[in-house]
Amino acid sequence: MCSSGCLKRLIFNNAPLILDGGLATELEAQGAVLQGDPLWSARLLHTNPQAIKEAHYRFLLSGADVITTATYQASIQGFIQHLDVSAERARELLMSGVRLAKETVETFASGERSLLVAGSVGPYGAFLHDGSEYTGAYAQEMSVEELKLWHKAQVDCLAAAGADLIAFETIPSIKEAQAVVELLREFPDCNAWLSFSCKDERHISDGSLFVDAVQTACRSPQLLAVGVNCCRPAVVQPLLDSARAALGPDTRWVVYPNSGEDWDSEQGWQKSGQTAGWTPELSHTWVKQGAALLGGCCRIGPAHIAALRQQLKGSSTSSSESTDSQT
Repeated sequence: MCSSGCLKRLIFNNAPLILDGGLATELEAQGAVLQGDPLWSARLLHTNPQAIKEAHYRFLLSGADVITTATYQASIQGFIQHLDVSAERARELLMSGVRLAKETVETFASGERSLLVAGSVGPYGAFLHDGSEYTGAYAQEMSVEELKLWHKAQVDCLAAAGADLIAFETIPSIKEAQAVVELLREFPDCNAWLSFSCKDERHISDGSLFVDAVQTACRSPQLLAVGVNCCRPAVVQPLLDSARAALGPDTRWVVYPNSGEDWDSEQGWQKSGQTAGWTPELSHTWVKQGAALLGGCCRIGPAHIAALRQQLKGSSTSSSESTDSQT
């Protein structure tokens, strides 16, 4: 696990760091059937862990500095329910997500590039498997304490397995963000980022103002970055602008939108003619706004990440590429 001081140096001094893209997107490109699966890519922790390692490797080869574990839709309860395994085995599976990522990093000839493993934690809505991570509706019926308790089991596994930091992803509500802030106090050695799902240029998915969500997140000194993921690229700039004053002096933006396409529950991803899609050139604006962690989410593959690195770093994506070494 990378120390807090090490993480801060990497994020604050070596920025921007390049994140990976959509892990499920890459797994599906290689033949995995994930659509409609309540465990999504996390099922492969049980059925095909080698496919996960190979996907991680392709993102590293494309220039990612940070790879996220295949645990977005993983939970103790979910594994027990959908795989019919014991609680102990469910915990092992969650921890294996970090192990697979770390093993891939260790076998990758990174030269002097500093590589990090982020333990992915999806919102409670991901477990529900009903699309509510894009509405946050469930938070109306749950308390902060209930949401905190839900996330605790997953964070405990990822931290114990040695993730360099925790990635709380696609969080749709302020209440769930508050639960994350409170939970991190119970893991004082953990650092994290928190990214929100957003409905438009000013609001997160539950309708709350993005600026209020950022203020809530910035109450935790353990959150080194706050931002957005799996939103349309076109809304990123106005969202960041709307909350610029709320970002703490020791916090940076994390940005990894999807392709800009529209999701249809029956037909899958559909091209959108109304909004601009994901292009690496957009990243320059986000960096000027203070983004220190940039990548992609759904429908963003290794080729996109290679183009992003070329755009921001102006250098090769080969494994021998050098950046400032980790100290």
